[in-house]
Amino acid sequence: MTPLDILIAGFNMLTDYLSAHVLTCLIPAFFIAGAIAVFVSKKGVMKYFGSQTKKYLSYSVASVSGAILAVCSCTVLPLFTGIYKRGAGIGPASAFLFSGPAINVLAIVLTAQVLGYDIGLARAISAVLMAIVIGLSMAFIFRKEESEKKKENNDMFSGKDDDKERKRPLWVSLLFFVSLVLILVIGAASSSYIPWVPKLSIVYLLTLIVSIILIFYYTRDEVKRWGLETWNLTKKIFPILLIGVFIVGIIGGVAAFFLPDADPANAVGVAVAPFIGGNNLFSCFLASVIGAILYMPTLLEVAIVGDLFGYSAGIMGGGPALALLLAGPSLSLPNMVVITRVMGMKKAFVYFTLVIIVATIVGFGYGMIAG
Repeated sequence: MTPLDILIAGFNMLTDYLSAHVLTCLIPAFFIAGAIAVFVSKKGVMKYFGSQTKKYLSYSVASVSGAILAVCSCTVLPLFTGIYKRGAGIGPASAFLFSGPAINVLAIVLTAQVLGYDIGLARAISAVLMAIVIGLSMAFIFRKEESEKKKENNDMFSGKDDDKERKRPLWVSLLFFVSLVLILVIGAASSSYIPWVPKLSIVYLLTLIVSIILIFYYTRDEVKRWGLETWNLTKKIFPILLIGVFIVGIIGGVAAFFLPDADPANAVGVAVAPFIGGNNLFSCFLASVIGAILYMPTLLEVAIVGDLFGYSAGIMGGGPALALLLAGPSLSLPNMVVITRVMGMKKAFVYFTLVIIVATIVGFGYGMIAG
């Protein structure tokens, strides 16, 4: 492994990322985020995610929102940015940010089928509870700022609401957003679940539905603002993601430099395998940290835990495996960079810490129960 090989490892990671996620995941996600920013009224966001919304409603919706979105830690960022910038409370927004990639129905089903129904069920339940705990913790820690935001929202809503969306039938807006979400979900689905021919046919049909709705129910100015908002989000977030993914590939290349027989794609796993075989707090904590750093696309985390880290072969303990499954899909190095830019350094650091600590505790508890 030479310095050139390390750079090649970075470019390989970047190439894989571009080929696997840009067209089917990121582009639809950016369009959804732009639509949220332009077409969803401030009051619409506040109804479910605002700082003044009843906690049982906002956290219930936020904690299970990922069930309908087949998104990874990077793809959820445009959606989170759109919601957060529209005034969502830090608690519900954080719960949504975690639940987006963590509570993926396809990923949880695959976890149960490949790794076992016990860890699959544990992942599903733990992900929902973690989203609520993390969200409530963020809201409590930053309660002073949330109180100020609540006052600002009350002042903002005291005036006349001139949002054009209220003049549009509810079913139109609902069909529009459902179609966009379905394009994202179906486009991101593995070809083993939906073959390419029916997938492209369905996406084409959904695109036609979106186009017809835009032509007959949205003004040219609204469509233009949607395009501009989507482009603004893309140029702010996409370059950072590319840089972060390249750095992750470089890290794998550096690890392979010290392990000449290892592939850069799995050299990190080979290096840490001796430390994550037992069900103890340290191994669960280490697995959570590894998951927080590595970029793991949706569904790929099952193969990473089962094969790369050896859970299916009995090398990796159940506790560390669950901790990695919880922290991994929700965080990554590229994801952290963008979240810091959106939330600010202080809030982002607290969020990262909460994910790692709670995933560690949950993984350790599962390891003790599962034996």
